[in-house]
Amino acid sequence: MRDSIKVPFFRPSIGDEEIEEVVATLRGGWLTTGDRARRFEDGFADFLGGNVEAIAVNSATAGLHLALEALGIGPGDEVIVPDLTFTATAEVVRYLGAEVKLVDVDPETLCMDPDRFADAISGRTRAVMPVHYGGLSCDMDRLGRIAASNGIEIVEDAAHALPTRWNGRLIGALGTAAAVFSFYANKTITTGEGGMLVTSRREIAERARIMRLHGIDRDSFDRFSRPGAGWRYDIVAPGFKYNLSDLAAGVGLRQLRKADLFRDQREAVAARYFEAFSDLPLRLPARGAQGGHAWHLFAVRLEPDAPVDRDGFIALLTERGIGSSVHYAPLHQMTYWKERYGLKAEDFPVAEDAFRSLVTLPLFPAMRDEEIDAVTGAVRDILTAGRQVAAGA
Repeated sequence: MRDSIKVPFFRPSIGDEEIEEVVATLRGGWLTTGDRARRFEDGFADFLGGNVEAIAVNSATAGLHLALEALGIGPGDEVIVPDLTFTATAEVVRYLGAEVKLVDVDPETLCMDPDRFADAISGRTRAVMPVHYGGLSCDMDRLGRIAASNGIEIVEDAAHALPTRWNGRLIGALGTAAAVFSFYANKTITTGEGGMLVTSRREIAERARIMRLHGIDRDSFDRFSRPGAGWRYDIVAPGFKYNLSDLAAGVGLRQLRKADLFRDQREAVAARYFEAFSDLPLRLPARGAQGGHAWHLFAVRLEPDAPVDRDGFIALLTERGIGSSVHYAPLHQMTYWKERYGLKAEDFPVAEDAFRSLVTLPLFPAMRDEEIDAVTGAVRDILTAGRQVAAGA
């Protein structure tokens, strides 16, 4: 039975509430950034607590760019980024003409290694961008102490991290310069495409709001909905087109109400995986403190004694109808980053070793019991086959 089940890598949890909100937005006649986007921002800030402001944008990449721009990062500056991340984390640094310094990750968590961060600091280092890999928080205490003692700003890549906690506090409410969340289709809540920049610093919030829409000193909802000379505006900087539409924000409003429920559902799937895989040649993801992991990803690593390599494992999962992915090919292996900075594999031993064995298994809130059974059954069949052959030899 389980072999006939097809399990996608991810399936979004969209209910009637989200559909009704989109229909109401369409019927309301205001589709771009407006009241729903504002309510989404206010609701997101309230959800996090910590006296923060939230600025809705069309992607997490846009939010990271805006955060660094608001900090004045530019040519001559350097920003430290973990090697094991999606290229967006690093590319926004180059948008501003600053340079990227990649560092290796912690072998247990696959988050930025604080010791490697400390070693990489130079006189040009202005900021660090830790990535909360898979939904597990980086060691924000150690990173924070190192950054503070060197006058370095922290911009958290929190694309995986809603709702992730560090020492009981939600990521986004830790008092760093900024944290940026993603609402891409497979994230912990979704708007299809979208993101949120969160900061407790008024000057960063004000700059980001202006720069997300062409450097205009008033947003479009104000200009067209208020009485009087609403058409008048000023351009105070050469900004970008990074605003989030009300159509997307409407979905986000409804998804945000389910954020804790979705996390609990993902954690339940993860618990099933831990139980099913405990005796297999797999290195399972770090779990962190109880209730602190968002479980965006369930990334496992094949042990050296596994009967197949990573690519063979993925191929066999695919044959059985099980979706999977890899998060991530390290940036030091990518042509642009490798050639620009002369990067070598031996400088990133943890990321290099992890990549050879990394596989991300399906994990999403709406996984049915038979889908979970199909995944666990396929993984067990693949990873016990070699042992069975050896035992019978």
